[in-house]
Amino acid sequence: MPKQNKLVFINLSLLVSGILLSACTNAENVDNQTKVSTSSLSSGQVKTTLSKVDKTKWQYNSDDKIYYQIGISYAANPTDSSQQTLSIFVPAAYMTATENGDGTYTAELNTKANVGNYTANTAPIVIPINTPGYSSMSALTEYTSQAKTYTDEGFIYVSAGLRGRDSGAPSGVTDAKAAIRYLRYNVNQIAGDMDRIFVFGMSGGGAQSSIIGASGDSPLYDDYLKQIGAVEGVSDSVSGVMAWCPITNLDTANEAYEWSMGSTRSSLSTEEQTISDGLAEAYSTYINDLKLKDSKGNTLELTKSTEGIYQAGSYYDFVKQTVEESLNTFLANTTFPYDASSSSSGGPGGSGAPGGNPPSGQSGDTSSGSGESKNTSIESVDNIQRSGSSTSLSLTGTYNSIEEYIAALNSQSTWITYDSNSKKATITSMADFVKYMKSATKEMAAFDALDKSQGENELFGYGDGQGVHWDSRLATVVKGTNYEADFKTDLAKTDSLGKSVGERINMYTPLYYLSKYYGGYQTSNVAKNWRIRSGLSQGDTALSTELNLSVALQNYGIKNVDFATVWGQQHTEAEVTGNSTTNFIEWVNQSLK
Repeated sequence: MPKQNKLVFINLSLLVSGILLSACTNAENVDNQTKVSTSSLSSGQVKTTLSKVDKTKWQYNSDDKIYYQIGISYAANPTDSSQQTLSIFVPAAYMTATENGDGTYTAELNTKANVGNYTANTAPIVIPINTPGYSSMSALTEYTSQAKTYTDEGFIYVSAGLRGRDSGAPSGVTDAKAAIRYLRYNVNQIAGDMDRIFVFGMSGGGAQSSIIGASGDSPLYDDYLKQIGAVEGVSDSVSGVMAWCPITNLDTANEAYEWSMGSTRSSLSTEEQTISDGLAEAYSTYINDLKLKDSKGNTLELTKSTEGIYQAGSYYDFVKQTVEESLNTFLANTTFPYDASSSSSGGPGGSGAPGGNPPSGQSGDTSSGSGESKNTSIESVDNIQRSGSSTSLSLTGTYNSIEEYIAALNSQSTWITYDSNSKKATITSMADFVKYMKSATKEMAAFDALDKSQGENELFGYGDGQGVHWDSRLATVVKGTNYEADFKTDLAKTDSLGKSVGERINMYTPLYYLSKYYGGYQTSNVAKNWRIRSGLSQGDTALSTELNLSVALQNYGIKNVDFATVWGQQHTEAEVTGNSTTNFIEWVNQSLK
């Protein structure tokens, strides 16, 4: 029987400890985690018809000193055999190789060599999730020099092709999980510590990285993983997540958007305004039920303001404080005179970072991906519907002092106050902040568009290119309108495996696994290292998206949560200072000390 068709059973007791459920260890390190229900596919015997990585098929790039293999299948029953493959890039020092005479090499692991802080046994594995707008990620068909940035640091770089939103959720994350399982199936066959897998991405890629990190070994994915023939008996959890501007927690994204930015809309019809207000109020109900807690253990809540809307309370104050901290971090890190025209931080119109140290990704580039041009903007490839600018201010020229800069921000009205003694700035209200710095750039019902035209409508569709409605809260808000019947019809649909859209939403909601509010609490193995960065002025999602994720992780007991918003930056690989790739690498190294 050919090797690739031979059913492989490997008793876990014969495997080294690295292949055992690494995330079970993660779970035990979470203070408040008492019990974890994990996928039936990640326990018991390893079962697959897939061959392991062929040691005789390595190729070598002498310029970059990297051994690599391209186009390795990670699914035994792929829906697209050319797409559902991965490629592996290994520092040459980790391999002892002999030439085969045909341009390939037979290589064995060299566990004695060091590259940076690591050996072949201890090296972290980094996997880019380059899926803007939940799009597909093309499988590599040739060598990519992007790997060198990571292999020079001693990392293993793995790029996996992933299905996109046109296949319907949860296809993208399912594929990523299958790729991760395949890597673990190859423990000791390839270099890298299987307990040190990090995923990273921007926008929809940041979202799917967050989902992967929160949903490790979730049984909700069992049927989908079986459907494509993923390796069974190994974990799909990861150790760490780097997410820039993650467009995630979609179950309440429409509501959060209107609560945060709905006040910046104009020219809404009476019906549209009613829907916008209804979504904002639905968000307040959700937040009060969610019961997030601050670092002192105080429950974060929304209450009605003097205007009778839910723009007051401890949660509101918490969000406002986050904005002020972002501004004050910018002011503290910026050297004046400050040239706003050449900076990406500091306010609308600029494109570099404070102190003349520009962050990469300043236009939302896809530099963390697998072969896209570094100058390709997210907006040009994600096919997400946007309109207008998120800012009504345009800062250009040079500001000689903090006071001059604040005066420019206050050019239309005074909404920022700066105390030169304490060197602290405060804002008057969130309404003023979003008016000048974070206005809505998506139509009302920002993610579940009323005409089903948004990318997320397709994401929760059924692989036929047609968008569907999926937001049950929005469905409640539109009762009595012409939209009611359409929502009712779409929410009753199921996919080819009989799963409802509600189940699929849960699968794609990180908080589903992190918060006691949801039924998925403690049913997954959550990554123990998180770094989240977001451009504060982006109009793509509400600030509360990333903020809620950060707080929920800390409430869950995750200790290493590095969260920051970046003043003045948009939908990009936002960084307070420095280069996004360099900062990511440094964070991985620090997390593993």
